[in-house]
Amino acid sequence: MAQVSMTVNGKTVSGEVEGRTLLVEFLRNDLNLTGTHVGCDTSQCGACVVHVNGEAVKACTMFAAEAEGADVGTIEGQANADGSLNVIQQAFQDHHGLQCGFCTPGMVMSTAALLKDNPKPTEAEVRTYLEGNICRCTGYHNIVKAIMAASGQDVSAIAAE
Repeated sequence: MAQVSMTVNGKTVSGEVEGRTLLVEFLRNDLNLTGTHVGCDTSQCGACVVHVNGEAVKACTMFAAEAEGADVGTIEGQANADGSLNVIQQAFQDHHGLQCGFCTPGMVMSTAALLKDNPKPTEAEVRTYLEGNICRCTGYHNIVKAIMAASGQDVSAIAAE
């Protein structure tokens, strides 16, 4: 067992973990931040995306001990300070970019990383960026519309595929 400390959503947290404890397990089981989902256990679905030191990371591929001293952001930390939805979350709601909701936390976290690096992505860039996130319900059309809307762009020209 090892002691691990990090900042999660602006709060300093610590806990005791086994060396094999994944970051997603620490977040969900030890910190009760269950918005970060475990979808595939193989790093293919993107349901577990969090931000570690400002970078999008699949939390099922990182040991909790590797996040020692890191700044970690989860879906629970995405809302505005007053608790209202941030622009990305609101766009997902407004454009029906979710159905069952299982992939949504990872999609929102990936979107935040994309828009940080590329504030006005093209539709093609959005679709390419989402290749690491799987949604089994939506067909991605409304997710792409939501991301484009969150970036402040007109979504009326996005064609259904």
